[in-house]
Amino acid sequence: MDSPQASRSGIDSLAIAPGRACAPVAGSDWQTLLGGPPLNGAELHALNQMVELRSLSAGAPVMQREQPALHLLAVLRGAVGLGQARHDQPFHLERTVRGPAWLDLSSAWLAQGFAQDARAQGEAQVLALPLAAMRALLSREAAMLDRLLVGLARTVHNLTGTAHDLMHKDAEKRLAAWLLQRADGETLLQLGERKRDIAAQLAITPETLSRMMRQLKLKGLIEVQGYAVSLLAPAALRQLAAD
Repeated sequence: MDSPQASRSGIDSLAIAPGRACAPVAGSDWQTLLGGPPLNGAELHALNQMVELRSLSAGAPVMQREQPALHLLAVLRGAVGLGQARHDQPFHLERTVRGPAWLDLSSAWLAQGFAQDARAQGEAQVLALPLAAMRALLSREAAMLDRLLVGLARTVHNLTGTAHDLMHKDAEKRLAAWLLQRADGETLLQLGERKRDIAAQLAITPETLSRMMRQLKLKGLIEVQGYAVSLLAPAALRQLAAD
């Protein structure tokens, strides 16, 4: 159960881990988050002047529901799980975000609390842009507004795709799509999550996940060795996920 102090924690009270200097965020990482043409020197300098970086250990809270949202949040390195931290129960994972990617780009603009809880899955580095400083930057650099809208549009697009898959694809198709997404073009995938956490992201039970993995293996699409999954036929997996 979270302590009273933990219930008030999150990105606004977590400090950068001592002894670990945080270099400026690379232009390529900003490019991934914001899109558009390469950032010019003034844009890159302005963003790195305001950004706050937090190095977190496994299980550390990143944001909590109803906590005042004062920052735009992204995971820069590692993975962060989004879901619900329920009283006296294990964290209920709904989806995993791997950096560099936005965690919450909307709550601060709405002047509301965060919509989800978030926990670091393993060591992670989280990026926070204070809303007040971001507003000031947008007033000086109008092109940054387009970049921010691209980041927001990508987030909405990805969530729409996820919702579509949950509503219209069966468990095997969702698993095939998930494996391809996680592999990100590679043919060997190292699973870092527990079986129940992967199942939760796919809206299935751990037993169903095991059965679906066996089916994909019997079809010759994957091979599993411990936490390593080899994608033996990526094209066939893509076809399965798209059907």
